[in-house]
Amino acid sequence: MAASAATLSHDRDAGNAGVLEHSPAEHVFRPHVPAESPTLGLSHLQFEVLLTAARESDNRNDFALVAMLGLLGLRIFEATGTSIQDLGEEHGHRVLHVTGKGNRITLVPLPPAVGRAIERAVDGRTTGPILRNTHDQRMDRHAATRRLRRQAEASVVRLPQMHPHMLRHTFVTTMLDAGVDLRDVQIAARHADPAPPCATTAPATISTATPTTSSPPIWPPAHNCGSGPRTGMPRRVRRRDSGPDSGAAVA
Repeated sequence: MAASAATLSHDRDAGNAGVLEHSPAEHVFRPHVPAESPTLGLSHLQFEVLLTAARESDNRNDFALVAMLGLLGLRIFEATGTSIQDLGEEHGHRVLHVTGKGNRITLVPLPPAVGRAIERAVDGRTTGPILRNTHDQRMDRHAATRRLRRQAEASVVRLPQMHPHMLRHTFVTTMLDAGVDLRDVQIAARHADPAPPCATTAPATISTATPTTSSPPIWPPAHNCGSGPRTGMPRRVRRRDSGPDSGAAVA
């Protein structure tokens, strides 16, 4: 794609400069790519209801899955790729080593609600994946999507068809709505692009049904812990040796 774009630009420049009598790219138009992502996040009410449904679920993984995606802003492959060995403590705070894009490892502080959700999913185990499927194997993105949709169906408020990335968008838009500085949001979401695509997305339509709880969820989860000028922000760490559970996800 990049090579094709460069060829088009070169041919147009050559035609404009008179080097080519007729530019092959004269009638070729590049597709328009919108700056914002089409994915929608949930409203505060919708996310609160989804979080409540996951907390009350009989499946121990549901609460951890929703919390890791919606309260930490993890990508789905980051959440499902975490293992119990990635949990740790630094400066008195619980942290999670998250392997993101480019195999970069980031140290993410765990808010109390996320820590409790992960403890529930771990269920006393000392090794293995944090999130498991119904066969007690590492959960993959397909299983995660199915779990999210089941929680949406069990919610008392009608929710849109769930996709894991919707919760990452919810994480970003909620932090921005709470007045968190854009740069801090980018750091918390581990965005490589200084202009995050999900920062301009709007929440999905709010249902008029009555939720089971009225207290708003607590955001932003990554603040008010740790030390330094950007307190509680995830930071990158040197790559560690992978454990026995660092292989591919099991369907």
